[in-house]
Amino acid sequence: CTPSSVENWNHPPRDATGVTTVRCCPCSQSTKSFLEKMKYSTAVSSSRRKSRKAHFSAHSEARRKLMSANLSKELRARHGVRSMPIRKDDEVVITRGVYKTREGKVTAVYRKKWVVHVERISREKANGATVPVGIPASALTITKLKMDKDRKSALERKSNKEKKEDVTMSNVD
Repeated sequence: CTPSSVENWNHPPRDATGVTTVRCCPCSQSTKSFLEKMKYSTAVSSSRRKSRKAHFSAHSEARRKLMSANLSKELRARHGVRSMPIRKDDEVVITRGVYKTREGKVTAVYRKKWVVHVERISREKANGATVPVGIPASALTITKLKMDKDRKSALERKSNKEKKEDVTMSNVD
């Protein structure tokens, strides 16, 4: 597009419903309606920079939720929930990376470093000391949950929420 063609373009065209179509200039190929470009919530930014800042400067309780792992197919079928925040004493299987297919119990959830330490997953340092290897929560699948009353209520709450979404989506035609 040349600057002169943009200057000569006075008013954006409207369709039959009265919705203004947004184009950078008259010669542009794609036309999108104004409604298609709008965000769902004006309170949430779509900026990559702000999203990354919010993610990496998140407080511990927010990181707990962000460090969720998928449930195994058996647990998913039993509880009707896809994922849960990971915690100590959950049994997991590693699904990605060098340690893929290894199983173990979670020994620590290191929220500050965004990693999970799994039993028997360690390496030896140059000085001979063994240190646990940090595994990202997204690279794990939970095979056995450590249940307590809070976890049980969270599972019930999430399964009810997902059932409601299924009902509302089935009504859409």
